[in-house]
Amino acid sequence: MSGTTTAAALRRRAAGAGANRWVVLVVLCVSLLLVAVDATVLHVAVPAVTEDLKPGAVELLWIVDAYPLVCASLLILFGTLGDRVGRRRILLLGYTLFGVASAMAAFADDAHLLIVARALLGVGGAMIMPATLSILRQVFPDRRERALAIGVWSAVAAVGAAVGPLLGGFLLEHFWWGSVFLVNIPLMLVSLPVGRILLPESKGEGDGPWDVVGALTAAAGLFAVVLGVKRLGAGEVGAATLVPLAAGAVLLVLFVRRQRRREHPLLDLRMFSRPAFSTSVGCIVLAMLALVGLELIAAQYLQLVLGLSPLETGLRLVPLTFAAMAAGLAGARMLRRFGPRRMVSLGFCLTAGAVVLLTAMGGEDNAPLLLGGFVLLGFGLETTLFGAYESMLSEAPQDQAGGAAAIGETSYQLGAGIGIALLGSVMNAAYAPGLSHVPGVPPSASAAAAHSLGEAYEVAARLDGPAGEALRLAARHSFVHGLHVTLLVSAGLLLAGAAMALRLPRLMHCDPEEETPSGPASGTSSAPADSAPDSGTTAEASVAPGLGSAPMRMPAQRESRGSGVKV
Repeated sequence: MSGTTTAAALRRRAAGAGANRWVVLVVLCVSLLLVAVDATVLHVAVPAVTEDLKPGAVELLWIVDAYPLVCASLLILFGTLGDRVGRRRILLLGYTLFGVASAMAAFADDAHLLIVARALLGVGGAMIMPATLSILRQVFPDRRERALAIGVWSAVAAVGAAVGPLLGGFLLEHFWWGSVFLVNIPLMLVSLPVGRILLPESKGEGDGPWDVVGALTAAAGLFAVVLGVKRLGAGEVGAATLVPLAAGAVLLVLFVRRQRRREHPLLDLRMFSRPAFSTSVGCIVLAMLALVGLELIAAQYLQLVLGLSPLETGLRLVPLTFAAMAAGLAGARMLRRFGPRRMVSLGFCLTAGAVVLLTAMGGEDNAPLLLGGFVLLGFGLETTLFGAYESMLSEAPQDQAGGAAAIGETSYQLGAGIGIALLGSVMNAAYAPGLSHVPGVPPSASAAAAHSLGEAYEVAARLDGPAGEALRLAARHSFVHGLHVTLLVSAGLLLAGAAMALRLPRLMHCDPEEETPSGPASGTSSAPADSAPDSGTTAEASVAPGLGSAPMRMPAQRESRGSGVKV
């Protein structure tokens, strides 16, 4: 190969030009799939883990929560570190740690070792997630193609969330509980060399020293806030909940003040002064706040009220996943046709309509109603999140791509946690009064039954006879009533989100300088050499967005392949 040809190939690879950027997307989507699956795969293995390791109540709580707590608290730290030292470097380190931690978890012989392994998985996930998003931000400088990439990414995220419990159930039927972790290792062994060969490196401008103190302050503050929110969602209101919330809030305030004073901040908070960026972040929080709690309530309704098995429950929720995939794949076309403002508002309204439709659910199974409601719910939610994420990442400066991706992921996690706490509280407030005066049921039994529908069934079984049957019927009726109230509150939050989305730009603006990636092989945000979209000199310039390309989901510009995933 001649020197000229070699230099051209290197420039093309560094820029992620032509078909290679779609290969990059595939590699990054595999990373996202891994993290998304691991977030849910353990849920079905909890009974087997409990039987084998005999953890205490507190230890079991940490086995389940260590991964999401650690991951959410470190997103900003590793997102901004990737902007400084290289996004691909952080992503590959995340792959390595994820594989090692998976082996530790699979062969853990006591609860404490499993907790440590789960925490290390959270560290690896925090490295992988923002890195994949920020790399896509670099690899796809053309906003229209980036929207296609985001569509594929969101579809993969939907698949991962649904596949986790199904994969875990299949593995548990044939192997021991550690197999739910061991399955990660082959994927990591493939992803590491492929990522090293195919992903280009990229960094931000990196002016000034990295703010280590600020990064640790943000991590500690987020850890405390997420811990407090999780305890609140579990119904625990006391010092163990309020102290972490207060401490976390103080630390985050100190972090913000520190960033505003520094000449070279860890996060450029001026991003929030851009209406499109701040509104997109708010929409992500509100969408998750309004809906995540409903997943738990819906699962209880399907199993405890309708009497479906776990497998039947999972199958009933499959249409929601396929609808979300369809919305992700169609997202790029919808964004070009409707623009961010109408797309996100429409998504909120569709989701609110689905939630209101589901208020027709009662004590008897209505499969067509559930099918229609879940399809509309999945399509509307994914449409909302697609438009919000794409707008947020497109508004962020290129050299802050890792920090912006981390903000989006953190908003997602916080919205989900707050949603579980808020909607869970609404559900309990509407459910409990219906069990206060059940004929023939002692007050102590009524008080115990008011904690949850599952506990009400246990109390009813102990009472037996007419009193037990009366308690069971009252509990089912109260739960359905509480579900309806919770759905209406959720619909109100979603409509508030539709109003908030009116601050987004009306049209999808594409910067001509970003539409054709070129420039130096360094992979940083230098001025592009082929900036004329109609020049026909680069593969990126000649591709018609939405045509002849497989839709994908993930905002990332093309300059290098960094690390950032969105789960």
